[in-house]
Amino acid sequence: MIIAVATEENMVAQHFGRCPEYTIFKLADGAVSEEKVIANPGHEPGFLPGYLAQMGVNCIIAGGMGPRAQSLFTNENIKTYIGISGPIKEVIEAYLSGNLQSGESTCDHPQGDHSCG
Repeated sequence: MIIAVATEENMVAQHFGRCPEYTIFKLADGAVSEEKVIANPGHEPGFLPGYLAQMGVNCIIAGGMGPRAQSLFTNENIKTYIGISGPIKEVIEAYLSGNLQSGESTCDHPQGDHSCG
């Protein structure tokens, strides 16, 4: 299992596509086996779902994401958790313990307006 967390200063970022980086967690036997940070390769509509799928990502965690992006991730068989906030280490612990619950997107803006925050 590989999880990508939208990250900004060790916290879950508000907007998945506009975050500065992603923290990638590889999980094995119910624990984190590898962790690395990658820079956001750029926000281009439709790009990130395929890019992350090629990396083997199975799950996305973010504060917010638009419905089109969620649909594109679903098409790549990648589960999305949105409405998530807090330090990424605590969020991964919640995921591992089965206590991570999706909520409402923290990024709520009209199509084309990316002025979150």
